[in-house]
Amino acid sequence: MSPEVGPAPGDGEIERLRARIDAIDAQLVDLLNQRAGCALGIGRLKEAAAEPIYQPERERLVLAHVTECNRGPLDDAAIRRLFERIIDEARRLERQAGHQEPGGGPARQER
Repeated sequence: MSPEVGPAPGDGEIERLRARIDAIDAQLVDLLNQRAGCALGIGRLKEAAAEPIYQPERERLVLAHVTECNRGPLDDAAIRRLFERIIDEARRLERQAGHQEPGGGPARQER
């Protein structure tokens, strides 16, 4: 007689954690888009004031701030890498903002 095959130990927990990850991901997308909206506003203001988009001192301060906020389990190097990418995208949006009409935003790209 063969043993009955049932769910592997932890299957319910895996699904519960995956559902939590999905909910957190949705929050991250919302927060990243809010941050991007701020970057667009900053880009318009920089354009109007003829300020450069790239401001290395500000980026240094942002990276210092997020590593100071970090409580793990991601290490500080991982946090810096993630935020360097976020900052790259914000800078791209700031450049775009300088080439748009006030109040206009970039079109959402469809997949």
